[in-house]
Amino acid sequence: MRFVFALCCLFSAACHTAAAAAPAPPMAAPRLGEGYLKGAAMTDSIALSPPPPAAGSAAEARDIEASKAGLALSGSPRWALATADADLFGPQATATLSCAAGVAIGPKTTPRLDRLLRKTIADLGMSTSAIKRAYQRPRPFMVNGQPTCTPDWEPVLRKDGSYPSGHSAIGYGWSLIVAELRPERAAKIVARGRAFGDSRRICNAHWLSDVEEGRIAAAATFARLNADPVFQKDIKAARAELKKAKASPEGCDSEAQTLGAP
Repeated sequence: MRFVFALCCLFSAACHTAAAAAPAPPMAAPRLGEGYLKGAAMTDSIALSPPPPAAGSAAEARDIEASKAGLALSGSPRWALATADADLFGPQATATLSCAAGVAIGPKTTPRLDRLLRKTIADLGMSTSAIKRAYQRPRPFMVNGQPTCTPDWEPVLRKDGSYPSGHSAIGYGWSLIVAELRPERAAKIVARGRAFGDSRRICNAHWLSDVEEGRIAAAATFARLNADPVFQKDIKAARAELKKAKASPEGCDSEAQTLGAP
């Protein structure tokens, strides 16, 4: 349950519509509610994921190099977008995939989809919990001594294992869900979900392998969700809602430029 505690302590309402906008200071998030999956239906991350890279291994060296590349982006528009991507609970959180989906997603424009995505935070986030507890891998900022993009959250992050990334699992999982609803834009949507997870590397909060394994956890959880009748009912309602949605997303040129930058 530690990941749930970390989620509830951390995430702030950050401005997501402009990549270079400064996010609001972190504040207490609402209590994490129940997801769709219960008991044996939940993803077993111990069975799913291998151990994190061993000390001195080529995989660890790859993680370190990727971390250095992320730190080089500090203060850039991509760093600002990574900071905004850290928000999972603010009103703009589910708008992450709006530009990729070609429609404004949020509590006012697509309330059914917004509720569905927020409910899956528990399922996707918890999919990484068991292996996080098992290995308690130190996060990059604990190793390199450099700040994250959300320094006020670091005391809580220190107590929550780095591997795999729950943020990556949530962002990538969201992209799989929205891509199912908008298959004609699936490539763009899943690419944005991938970038959402990579924001954690750029933020100095996770190693590259953490982010990658978060995507694996998301894929397994997505399969589980699709077998759940309540999720299927909500997906059907969200699909109908999305077909009628007319609001256009904002800040897409800025986001595209930021994500397209080297």
